[in-house]
Amino acid sequence: MTDSKYFTTNKKGEIFELKAELNNEKKEKRKEAVKKVIAAMTVGKDVRYTFSDVSCTQDCEDPNPLIRALAVRTMGCIRVDKITEYLCEPLRKCLKDEDPYVRKTAAVCVAKLHDINAQMVEDQGFLDSLRDLIADSNPMVVANAVAALSEISESHPNSNLLDLNPQNINKLLTALNECTEWGQTFILDCLSNYNPKDEREAQSICERVTPRLSHANSAVVLSAVKVLMKFLELLPKDSDYYNTLLKKLSPPLVTLLSGEPEVQYVALRNINLIVQKRPEILKQEIKVFFVKYNDPIYVKLEKLDIMIRLASQANIAQVLAELKEYATEVDVDFVRKAVRAIGRCAIKVEQSAERCVSTLLDLIQTKVNYVVQEAIVVIRDIFRKYPNKYESIIATLCENLDSLDEPDARAAMIWIVGEYAERIDNADELLESFLEGFHDESTQVQLTLLTAIVKLFLKKPSETQELVQQVLSLATQDSDNPDLRDRGYIYWRLLSTDPVTAKEVVLSEKPLISEETDLIEPTLLDELICHIGSLASVYHKPPSAFVEGSHGIHRKHLPVQHSSIDTGESPVSGGPAAAMDQPHVIPSQGDLLGDLLNLDLGPPVNVPQVSSMQMGAVDLLGGGLDSLLGGDLGGGVGGSPAVGQNFIPSSVPNTFAPSPTPAPPATSSGLNDLFELSTGMAITTGGYAVPKAVWLPAVKAKGLEISGTFSRRQGHMYMDMTFTNKALQHMTDFAIQFNKNSFGVIPTSPLPVHTPLMPNQSIEISLPLNTIGPVMKMDPLNNLQVAVKNSIDVFYFSVLIPLNVFFVEDGKMERQVFLATWKDIPNENELQYQIKDCHLNADTVSGKLQNNNIYTIAKRNVEGQDMLYQSLKLTNGIWILAELRIQPGNPNYTLSLKCRAPEVSQYVYQMYDSVLKN
Repeated sequence: MTDSKYFTTNKKGEIFELKAELNNEKKEKRKEAVKKVIAAMTVGKDVRYTFSDVSCTQDCEDPNPLIRALAVRTMGCIRVDKITEYLCEPLRKCLKDEDPYVRKTAAVCVAKLHDINAQMVEDQGFLDSLRDLIADSNPMVVANAVAALSEISESHPNSNLLDLNPQNINKLLTALNECTEWGQTFILDCLSNYNPKDEREAQSICERVTPRLSHANSAVVLSAVKVLMKFLELLPKDSDYYNTLLKKLSPPLVTLLSGEPEVQYVALRNINLIVQKRPEILKQEIKVFFVKYNDPIYVKLEKLDIMIRLASQANIAQVLAELKEYATEVDVDFVRKAVRAIGRCAIKVEQSAERCVSTLLDLIQTKVNYVVQEAIVVIRDIFRKYPNKYESIIATLCENLDSLDEPDARAAMIWIVGEYAERIDNADELLESFLEGFHDESTQVQLTLLTAIVKLFLKKPSETQELVQQVLSLATQDSDNPDLRDRGYIYWRLLSTDPVTAKEVVLSEKPLISEETDLIEPTLLDELICHIGSLASVYHKPPSAFVEGSHGIHRKHLPVQHSSIDTGESPVSGGPAAAMDQPHVIPSQGDLLGDLLNLDLGPPVNVPQVSSMQMGAVDLLGGGLDSLLGGDLGGGVGGSPAVGQNFIPSSVPNTFAPSPTPAPPATSSGLNDLFELSTGMAITTGGYAVPKAVWLPAVKAKGLEISGTFSRRQGHMYMDMTFTNKALQHMTDFAIQFNKNSFGVIPTSPLPVHTPLMPNQSIEISLPLNTIGPVMKMDPLNNLQVAVKNSIDVFYFSVLIPLNVFFVEDGKMERQVFLATWKDIPNENELQYQIKDCHLNADTVSGKLQNNNIYTIAKRNVEGQDMLYQSLKLTNGIWILAELRIQPGNPNYTLSLKCRAPEVSQYVYQMYDSVLKN
């Protein structure tokens, strides 16, 4: 017998036996086989080939629909990438199963599978299958398909996976009436993302959604409110249906406040947003927000906030009576908020101011320390709102001076004494008493005290000279706080150089404060309205502020009335934005002669030698480029060249040349030179300039190498270049010419190369530019095509101009103009970007951007997040509005840009990124 017997066997192997047992008809045998597989896995044996026999894939064929649904649900929970391919076929069958329960379960499984392997789901056509399920006859299948597609679309923010159109919307509305409460929530959330094509369609959808307001589930109610709040934007405010809808929104919101405290709190946070957007919805329901004795503190504080927002002349008597009652409660935080609310009522409803002041005086007489201090803080605000009206109560306030121990209250009292020093006989004594412990005070009190004593000195100079010297010395010489020190130096300089100007500055009329200061910023409010019923509406923050690891940012907006777009009318026509100059429109490149680099130059043109002193108005490109660029190039600066423009001769008028830099002032010593005030000039710092790069390598230009960059200095643009001669012969007769470009950039003067450029020699050139040349839209927008000529040949190259050189110095908008313009620009023009890995605080960011003519209009802190609102203006008159969100500790900033020409936004973003990282 040969040895071959050792290599032959009748045994099929352990895996084969296991597969046979797993497919045995007897249930006990199959059960035993599964245990063997688990045991083999436990000891590390490879049993992957039994997966198709042991898994739930077989159960997908079971005659019982509950078993089939359970099998597909289990498959979706196996989060192992390597086995997902085994799930495709069973899942495909279940998506087309005859039983709706199996189909609805399979729809959710697609979303789970997409989270594991998105590419496979798309390749296998499961997304198309989900879209088909939107037309399913069973409402729960429709709801689950919508839920799955919505979840998948979050990872594809710019895709239109749901394909919302009038036909699909009608199918969703039909399913809405018959599916479960959570199915209704999914469908309503989906409807809120749809933009109806006109007012009629919006009203039709609202009519079919309105019955959901009476649902027992609060999530359904809030989702329905969200849809209606969004679509109200599209309905004319003078229509009967609009007013009817407002009335229908009130009862369901009130009903939500009868639930558990936690539900009440969520409802109140959402109502707070709704009241800020449309206070008329609940204006008759203010009593609902009166606080109950057994309300938790978090509910009490929310009710109090909403109560103030709804306060009006009609109900102010009831509100004040309630607030006075609250001010006698035992909860200190609630009492403080109630006292503060009385002050807010005085500022909001002018007719109630006197009654509010009287109520505050009654509370001061109680001598309860924290009540007195909070009352003084709000009285300070009332004085700011109504100057020269209630100053008779100052004597009463001064009686409580010794009891003030909180920084806010001490600062408020000091401000009152300084502001009305001429009416208080012993104002100097009162302020001097605060000065005794100056270094122990908080920064807020120190700054207020410094300003108050300077005011006192300007009103009573002969009596308080020693006092003002003392406080200035404490602030500048003995303090480590830079803010306090800087303010002290500024006051010192003002008082020592020009007391009259100091009086105009320090005692200038203050702007009146308004109750609107605590409202959520309008664009953020609109975004939060789109998230009613979600965590964003409870936190009062957009999802991007607290959701980590999101695949993309998809910012929601309220829809815009179509009439304002179709007719071309501005929603704020006649407002500040309407008065602004409209930006120039960049013409399209169209069929105009394009790229200089593609021109067939032919043989070089013989150019007569012209010395730099004899240039005059001669075209230094010798006519060779003229004919190539389209014939007559026009004459001088005022011409209208066909494509390029004439080289500007040395006799160019001074109008187009940058003004010379003034000589620095003579140096002197002492405090007078601290801020260069003696010259009347501030020290300006230059903006960001991209490092020089090689634009034209020597191998392409017969030995001439050109490297360069662009910069903006003292309001003028420059093209900073280095010419290097790497050839064996000298070069003369340099000239430069630009093709038409998006911003009309042309040289202001000739190339300042007055001597021959010798071999291996380099020369630095700073060529001034302006933007009065011919315009043609380029791609990319900041592309500039350049021709440089010398005694050897004409050379062509293309460069990208960093957009910040086009940011002009008068790009700071007024706040009201900014707000009106932001609203006026269509929402679809808003683009959002992420600036990553930036570790600067908001003040540093604002300073760096201002050096580059990006101006901060306003800064707000919303629950720990700094929000900078900024504007900039391009040389062609186009305005760009920006919102920059900075979360302390988070190196990633969110930048939102709004512009009437959105094609410039990506270039502005690039400059933000470059400026902040350099």
